[in-house]
Amino acid sequence: MPDILKSVHSGGVGEIIEKKSRFIATVWPIDSEETALMQIETARKKYWDASHNCYAYVLGFKDEIQRCSDDGEPAKTAGRPILDIILGEQIHNVLIIVTRYFGGTLLGTGGLVRAYQDAAKEGLSKSVIIDKKVGKKAFLTTDYTTLGKLQYLIAAHGVHTLDSQYTDSVTLYLLIPNEIYEDFSVLILDSTGGKVTLNHEEDLHYANVSGEIILFDRITS
Repeated sequence: MPDILKSVHSGGVGEIIEKKSRFIATVWPIDSEETALMQIETARKKYWDASHNCYAYVLGFKDEIQRCSDDGEPAKTAGRPILDIILGEQIHNVLIIVTRYFGGTLLGTGGLVRAYQDAAKEGLSKSVIIDKKVGKKAFLTTDYTTLGKLQYLIAAHGVHTLDSQYTDSVTLYLLIPNEIYEDFSVLILDSTGGKVTLNHEEDLHYANVSGEIILFDRITS
C-alpha cells in the first residue's frame, strides 16, 4: 500500500464551452461501485435533457476497479479520455461525470477528446484534492516534570496531538507519520531515560485539510 494516496475530499463542478457545446464536469469522492452508480443515476436525472452524460471512475489503492462510458459519443472519445485524466493525476476513489449539451457543431474525434479532458480538468480544479498519508495513532503517559520536553519533541518532529488528558499524570494522544514512528518511539524512550513509552493503537489514513487534521479509514492487514 502506498504511503500517500491522492484523493478528493470534496467534489466540485466545472464547465467549459467548445463551439457552443456545454461540457459540465461533476466530481465526487466515492468508496464503492454502488456509490458511483447512484451518483451517475442522479446526474442522469438532473441533466435529463443533456445530449450525453459520460463518466469514468476508479476505486482501490491500486485502481483495481476502472470503469468508463462514452454514453453514445463515438467510441473512446469521452469516457476513456476522462479516465486517462484521473489516472494521469493519480487520484484514487473518484468519479467524474461530464455532461454535454450539444451546440450544433460537430467537434470531430480529436475535438471531443480534448473537450472531455479539458472539462474533467476544470471539474478537478474546482474540487478539494488532498494527500491521504499513513499514520499511527498512539498515546503516552508522563508526569508534569517531563511534559515540557515531550511537547517540544512532538512539535519539532511534526507529530500531531489529537487530545490530552490531565489528572495526576498527563496522557497525550498522538498521530505520528508512519515514516518516522520507529525513530520517534526510540527518541521518546531515550529522552526520558526509559520512563515514557509510546503505546500504538492503530494505523489509519489522515490528511491536513486547511490546517485541520482529518482522520479517515482504519488500515487493516
